[in-house]
Amino acid sequence: MIENREVSQVTEDFLTENRAKKTKLYEGKAKVVYPSGDPGLVHMVFKDDATAFNGEKRGTIKGKGHLNAQISAILFKYLEENGIPTHFVSLDDETSMTVKLLKIFPIEVVVRNIIAGHLAERVGRPEGEDLPFPIIELYYKSDELGDPLLNDDHILALGLASREEIDHLKSQARKINSLLKNFFMERGLLLVDFKLEFGRVVSVAEDGTVVEGEIVLGDEISPDTCRFWDAETRMKLDKDRFRRDLGGVEEAYAEVLRRIS
Repeated sequence: MIENREVSQVTEDFLTENRAKKTKLYEGKAKVVYPSGDPGLVHMVFKDDATAFNGEKRGTIKGKGHLNAQISAILFKYLEENGIPTHFVSLDDETSMTVKLLKIFPIEVVVRNIIAGHLAERVGRPEGEDLPFPIIELYYKSDELGDPLLNDDHILALGLASREEIDHLKSQARKINSLLKNFFMERGLLLVDFKLEFGRVVSVAEDGTVVEGEIVLGDEISPDTCRFWDAETRMKLDKDRFRRDLGGVEEAYAEVLRRIS
């Protein structure tokens, strides 16, 4: 993490100027992806932009890009050390990291440990009720369709993934959940639920052929994609503070980083 704010600003201005000269490969609601010069790697830049309810609510959370990049880097490194392959390569500066180029599955894998958010609304149970075991849900990654909930048959019939791939995504999600639940509990945080995205590593052979490799964890792991509650008070320390106009959004994200650093 860069501590000197003046040096940090000069660095960020330089990077911003040079990124502007590059062609964006992709820009989403929370990140921008740029080419790296290596065909198998890309630069992923985290933004301060915030959205909720499939883009219906928009805003800016000052410093969110910096906080989410730092949090994600710490968690990717932790998972790698514990046998979970990810796309993470290096943290480049306060808001960006180099990651492996992936062909992302159009499936969002959600793991739920405690009833909250849409699940509470769907099943009519109170938010905060502990689940007897983790629930894994699969969603079609489509903003236009509102990211609809899918079952295995939908995924197979639509050709979004094979039976073996579905089983692998679920298996990895369970392992990640077990690792992260313990990691956060040791730091006084409850991992209520979280979203994961996976993809196959893409590389280019010497003859120019594009080769798809192993399935790894992609995207980010941050208060944007996870629900974190304080273990004692159950105070929300995630994007629900933005969604529900609770205030203290920047402070909540910073508190998560403080606890895991």
